[in-house]
Amino acid sequence: MVGSVTQTTEPAARDDSPRAGYEAPRRRRVRRIHRAWIVAAVAFVTIIGGAAFNALPGLLIDPLHEDFGWSRGEIGLAVSIDMALYGLTAPFAAALMDRFGIRRVVVVALSAVAAGALASVWMTAAWQLMIYWGLLVGLGTGAMAMSFSATVTNRWFVARRGLVTGILTAAGASGQLVFLPLCAWIVDRHGWQPASVTVALAALAVVPFVMLLMRDHPADVGLAPYGGEYVAKAAPASGAARRTVRVLFDSARTGPFWLLAGSFAICGASTNGLIRTHFVPSAHDHHMPITAAASLLAVIGIFDIIGTVFSGWLTDRYDARRLLAVYYSLRGISLLFLPVLMQATVEPPMVFFIVFYGLDWVATVPPTLALCREQYGEDSAIVFGWVLASHQVGAALVAFLGGVARDHFGSYDVVWYAAGALCAMAALMALMIRRVKGLPADAVVR
Repeated sequence: MVGSVTQTTEPAARDDSPRAGYEAPRRRRVRRIHRAWIVAAVAFVTIIGGAAFNALPGLLIDPLHEDFGWSRGEIGLAVSIDMALYGLTAPFAAALMDRFGIRRVVVVALSAVAAGALASVWMTAAWQLMIYWGLLVGLGTGAMAMSFSATVTNRWFVARRGLVTGILTAAGASGQLVFLPLCAWIVDRHGWQPASVTVALAALAVVPFVMLLMRDHPADVGLAPYGGEYVAKAAPASGAARRTVRVLFDSARTGPFWLLAGSFAICGASTNGLIRTHFVPSAHDHHMPITAAASLLAVIGIFDIIGTVFSGWLTDRYDARRLLAVYYSLRGISLLFLPVLMQATVEPPMVFFIVFYGLDWVATVPPTLALCREQYGEDSAIVFGWVLASHQVGAALVAFLGGVARDHFGSYDVVWYAAGALCAMAALMALMIRRVKGLPADAVVR
């Protein structure tokens, strides 16, 4: 029959050729990069784009004072509004990401930053500075604050959470490293308006990456979190604002929340509010060129990246409370020496301060987030958002009061000394945070 197959029971002929017994090599399995790392990379770039505006305030205090005659206190008030809204927006942003998704919230936030930066080019009054810099940019950057990092990390990673937290936290320093020298050069050569336009374009340039590559949850692409098991995506949570406020009231009934919030407020006061806002004008008071002072801040960004990533690695292995106590103590000591280091030229002792301080800049974030995760579980991202709000309130107070102190005393020395003393208090507060019952003394939260 045509097409039939004849079967035979005869044994197969023996193969005595040289290839007898040869097995074809198995194709080597190619390990693909887990999608979580791509999402983390997009989050890193997003934070850089959103953080670009944070490079500007310290550079523009003197130019705005000269162009418009506004006092440093008025300019500092606009910066403080930005920082306060940055912090107060963060916990609501975490809940909004649960409701509407990470991608939508981040795109709107980047657009708000770009709008505020562009609008400031045409401002003529101090109240406009507070609207554009304070309101729009504060809301936009707040939606991409560290709670964004916490949400990405909690959803996409089980293993390496501390490390990824450190990397994403370092993204802000990377933005400072990229934009500070660039913006300082633009301000020095072309004025402050082109620098503001540059920041707006940087925020807009990140939007396509978020639209194309960011995903809200591993389940959206049929994956398990990195190092974990598959988890179905929960239905969008309604009442985002109500949940955020409820989490605040629930956590505020516990002692660890106030210790975390208080110590992190001092963290913000001694970094964003103090160094980022007032270091450049303080150095300029000692006749240091603005480009040199901005370059020193950029160097802080380099060592901040190293210190924060290393802190994330340490947080995966050691007690977060002790790490925080060490970080705050070292920061306070370094700030006490800063007034005697200010000179017209960059000398080796100042370089040592920059390196030492840079390693500690936001090394506090991974252990603080780990303690939030340990204490508050599934609500940890929102709780961390409220703790971050305290960070920014502390930064806002010092951004404003630092300017007032400079107007009143004619120097920033009293501000440096006060910040050093506050850091000692933060170290003690970190050691007072209690452990969760049932957690072994040597346990490490991963």
